Amino acid sequence: MDKGTLVEFRLHGDRRLAVVDRLEGKKHLQVVDENGTPHTLHPREIDYVVPMSLGSETQLFTSRQISNFHQKVQPFLDPSSLEVAWEILTEENRSTNPNDLAKLLFSEVSPATCYASYCLLSDDKLYFKLKGQVYEPRPVAQVAELKHQAEAQQQKAREAEVFRQKMQERIAGGNVEWTSSDRQRLESLERYALNGEEATDKSQAFELLTSVQRVRSEAAAFQLLVDLGIWDAHENLFLKRSQIPTRFSAEITTKAQECIANPIEDIERTDLTHLHIYTIDDESTTEIDDGLSIETLANGQKRLWIHIADPTRWIQPNDPLDREARRRGTSIYLATGMISMFPPELATGPMSLIQGQICHALSFGVDLDDRGDVKDFTIHASLIKPTYRLTYEDVMDMLEMGIEEDIESIAHYAKLRTSWRLSQGAINIDLPETIIKVNPNDTSQLTLELMEDSFARQLVAEMMILTGEIAAKYAQANEIPIPYRFQAQPELPTEEVLQQLPPGPVREFAVCRCMTRGEMSVYPLRHCSLALDAYSQVTSPIRRYSDLLAHFQIKAHLSDRPLPYTVATLGDVLNMIDPAIYDASALEKQTTRYWSLEYFRRNPDTVWRALLLDWLRETDKLGLVLLEDIGLKLPMRMNRTISVGESMTLRVSDVDPRKDLIQFQEVQKELLADEQLSMIDYQ
Repeated sequence: MDKGTLVEFRLHGDRRLAVVDRLEGKKHLQVVDENGTPHTLHPREIDYVVPMSLGSETQLFTSRQISNFHQKVQPFLDPSSLEVAWEILTEENRSTNPNDLAKLLFSEVSPATCYASYCLLSDDKLYFKLKGQVYEPRPVAQVAELKHQAEAQQQKAREAEVFRQKMQERIAGGNVEWTSSDRQRLESLERYALNGEEATDKSQAFELLTSVQRVRSEAAAFQLLVDLGIWDAHENLFLKRSQIPTRFSAEITTKAQECIANPIEDIERTDLTHLHIYTIDDESTTEIDDGLSIETLANGQKRLWIHIADPTRWIQPNDPLDREARRRGTSIYLATGMISMFPPELATGPMSLIQGQICHALSFGVDLDDRGDVKDFTIHASLIKPTYRLTYEDVMDMLEMGIEEDIESIAHYAKLRTSWRLSQGAINIDLPETIIKVNPNDTSQLTLELMEDSFARQLVAEMMILTGEIAAKYAQANEIPIPYRFQAQPELPTEEVLQQLPPGPVREFAVCRCMTRGEMSVYPLRHCSLALDAYSQVTSPIRRYSDLLAHFQIKAHLSDRPLPYTVATLGDVLNMIDPAIYDASALEKQTTRYWSLEYFRRNPDTVWRALLLDWLRETDKLGLVLLEDIGLKLPMRMNRTISVGESMTLRVSDVDPRKDLIQFQEVQKELLADEQLSMIDYQ
């Protein structure tokens, strides 16, 4: 190649013109670009040689002329001119090259027009394709398709830019309206924040993060969603990762409204509206599914009545509402609120036992002997009219003041039942429990406190256990398949071992650690901690699907109708709902854990009274501590020799709810005393 030949090569992907200066070795050329910078090139690295000999004229270049050459080329670089050439060449069915194209488009074959033609052809992705040394015009149909694709890409780019501007505006505090295509982009960001590298469309999430100068990470995606107002700073990621539905479909909502407006045909019911019925729950409870009353019989004896809400009045086995409840398996109780098993308009409306209204119930009448054992019982599909809506605090006040005789009678029977079950071997574990509540509309309102284990709560619990025993007895006597709850006998610590442990939480926890897990079966088996030979949960049919199954079966038998489920089909349904119940339980635990850690994050300087309950791994000095003021049990690694049951004072040293991380450090008594003195001096 002669000295002065103008060539094009690529430098870091960019076009670069240079002039051949000399041969470098046997196979390489040294060229000089317009900046005077030398480059050593192999001939294969040269993409185009600008023609020097055109006709009788030969033009050689110097590096100083390259800039001026660029200026000459510029007017010819109009991509739209290629379409004209493509139409002509398509009609003539012939190929082209830079020289021919220059003559066709510009009627001039010069170094500038030839190079311009080469640039147009080599950059073109629409009209021509390189085949060997020539450029062939693409078929008409292919060009049309490529145009369509290009337009789609341009439209996509425009939409992406509009979306980026929306994000910037929203981050700056402005109001924006998200379109359906915007939602798709935001959903890809959500999936990446939830699933990280396993997200199938993470590339789109990466593009969104990059467009607003955010790093590519799940944490950055989460924060961007918060900044955009899509998620709350405390968004429940456990819930979002689960398959648990948080809303009811329009179809199910419509079915709920239809069944309220046009209820199914009811069975004949016993009228118990004359009884004074007390519903006892927390003040915040909206699904009220049990009530208690006392009836004085003709012989002067007292009969206990436990009335359980009857949601089967409004639904039938395998109808849409029943299938939806089966899919959910249970209501879910989170710190921020409840996810109901039934649509709220049903669950908190006609299914609930509402004060002053005629309600449908399954009523369990029980006669107890002097020891508290069941002497006789009766079950009725009933109509009742709850008289009083009470809280646990109301019941305690009534008992203290002695102003409600029926409540005192119910309390007497509850104590009698507890004594009887303990005499039968019941295992009662008294460990503190924690209540965590968060205002869903204002998550800055977070409370964490010790739940008072009042006698009123024990009273209600005892009545519910009694109802479960009666349901099991009735099912066994009449060979009705229902779900039974059972618990295998644990291997408990001996009395000698327990006496060596400090009394209170440590001793209670030693028993708790030995307890076996409660299970469900279609066959009656002993429930060891309740000390009942057979037991079935039937007292929460609005909230637990297994309870609803028992209601379907018992109510069908009471009305002389065919049982909806055989032993086999009932077992199949229980297996079907088991995963949903497991997921719900896991979600409740994960959410409670998150908000517990968030509470500690908000109270970093609080000093907690703690007790070492037991060792988790004594060789690693990893123990389980009980924070006595709030009832939480948390693992902690000890940095000194300490005995089970020993008290200590702790302060949080590090906590991150999102990373599920919490660490405590022990506060030395001397340091704590100094801090208290400093506070006194300051005051």
